[in-house]
Amino acid sequence: MPVDSTGEVDSPSAGNPTGPPRTVSVRPSDTIGRTGGAAGPALRGTSIRGQVLILAGRSLRAVLRDPRLILANLLAPLLMLVVFSQIFGSVAQTPSFPADTNYVDFLVPAILINATLQTAISSAFGLADDMTSGIVSRFRSLPVWPGSILLARSLADLVRSAVQLLLILILAAALLGFRPPGGIPGTIAAWGLALAVGTGLGWIFIAVACRVRDVELMQGTATLLTFPLMFCSNAFIPSEGLPGWLRTAAEINPMSYGIDAARALVLDRPVGSGAITAIVISVVVGVLAGVIAVRGFRRPL
Repeated sequence: MPVDSTGEVDSPSAGNPTGPPRTVSVRPSDTIGRTGGAAGPALRGTSIRGQVLILAGRSLRAVLRDPRLILANLLAPLLMLVVFSQIFGSVAQTPSFPADTNYVDFLVPAILINATLQTAISSAFGLADDMTSGIVSRFRSLPVWPGSILLARSLADLVRSAVQLLLILILAAALLGFRPPGGIPGTIAAWGLALAVGTGLGWIFIAVACRVRDVELMQGTATLLTFPLMFCSNAFIPSEGLPGWLRTAAEINPMSYGIDAARALVLDRPVGSGAITAIVISVVVGVLAGVIAVRGFRRPL
């Protein structure tokens, strides 16, 4: 079927195949995308906000389809709360421990932040698995901003942690005698602070997952990073009761700032600028780790 330079096509008449040809106008846009030429329209995806929400929903649905994961994420911090409250319960009798304070009330804020961090670590394992299973390769073939995939992971972690921490607080009150002097307002404030601090620090593990891209290596690296964050801090013992070198490590540990502020809210003690300092440090750590994560994520698989 001949086409002239003006885009008109000469075709036989429908009623008379052998009759004189009739002219049919063809717009150049009708052929765009069919010939694979450079003039084809660029693929357009949804907005970054839409990408993040869609991908976060995918991560949450994967969690909901596996009740074992939900149960493990809930039981692990409760088990830690029970075990450490028994092991370190005698610390409440030492001079460095706050007077008239129940050790369970002292420990719960640290468990909240640690539980949020553990959720981020679990998500980092999933990200490392996606990068080796071909899922990320499929995402890269779509008009998706790479940062959306990482932000979606963080958002899904935030939602999971919010529900998980509420359940921990309810069970701690029902089973372990958690009676915070700060009451419900102080506990809710500590809940929100734990989410903010844990989410910010959780980007460290997302960045590691984007660099190592291996689940087994990620497990070893996460353990190596989690140990000093949790145990070289004031999570279980007040900083004043730690040995000299460990006290110094606890004072520069970003997790200690969040624990201090959340603990002050729960125990109804003066917070001062502690909460703001904890949030600022977590945001700075999260932004720096996020930049490293995006750069690592963009590397060829």
